[in-house]
Amino acid sequence: MSLAACEPGVISEGADFQRKYSSARKALEQGNYDSAIRSYGALIQTAGPLEPRLRLEYSHALLRASRYDEAAQVASALAASTKGSDRAAALAVSGTAQHESALADLGAGRTGAATVAKLRAADAALKEMLAIDASLDPLGAMVSRRADIARDLKRLGG
Repeated sequence: MSLAACEPGVISEGADFQRKYSSARKALEQGNYDSAIRSYGALIQTAGPLEPRLRLEYSHALLRASRYDEAAQVASALAASTKGSDRAAALAVSGTAQHESALADLGAGRTGAATVAKLRAADAALKEMLAIDASLDPLGAMVSRRADIARDLKRLGG
């Protein structure tokens, strides 16, 4: 999902689109997640061939804003419509968001079937992500997350 195609003529808004994208990206990088979410949400409407990339960044902003269920939904839908490394990147966000949602549930004392289902879905997403493109996990964060999920599932009897 390269951004090299973000040239005037490729996207209907040209330089204005690039400016708005840069603003959304800067907001994400600086931790202004609500601003990033609003900006990405608006950009997706006119993104053309960059829509998958922007949906990925939008789902990442949702994840960073602790809007885990929304992030998982957006990233899962993106994963369903992409292949290869693009799919793996979406699965990484989806799996992470589902795991974080399950951790929030566990922190709130919710240990039932819905939490176990989130843990299983997170593990499946991360397992597939690693099978597709393990190079997206150069430091082993997703492998470690899967180990954490396995421990939680064992503790919950799932």
